[in-house]
Amino acid sequence: MTAYETMYILRPDLGEEQLDQTITKYQQLLKDQGIQDIDTQHRGKRRLAYEIQNFREGIYIQMNYEGQGQAIAKLEREMRISDNVIRYLTLRQENVPQTPEPSEAGDT
Repeated sequence: MTAYETMYILRPDLGEEQLDQTITKYQQLLKDQGIQDIDTQHRGKRRLAYEIQNFREGIYIQMNYEGQGQAIAKLEREMRISDNVIRYLTLRQENVPQTPEPSEAGDT
C-alpha cells in the first residue's frame, strides 16, 4: 500500500450543506475503492494566490490515505468533471526511513 495526500480547493460560495456533501462524496468514493483509513482535514477558506475561474478565495480540504493507484485515477476523474472543485493535487508520500541522529556526546 502506498500513502497519498490529496489537496483540493472548493468554490467559496458553497453552503455548509453542499460543502459537507462534497467532502462525503469524495470520502465515499475512496471507500468504495477499498481505502479504509481516510484522514480528512478542513483547512478553511483562504485567499488564492491568483484568480482561478473568477474566484479569489477557495475552501481547502486535505485528505491523507493509503491505497492503490487505481483509486486515485477514479477520484481525480470525478474532481475534474465537478463544478465544485476549482483545483486538486494528489501526491504520493515517500516512506523515508527514520535514521537515528548521531549522539552529541563523543563516544570514544
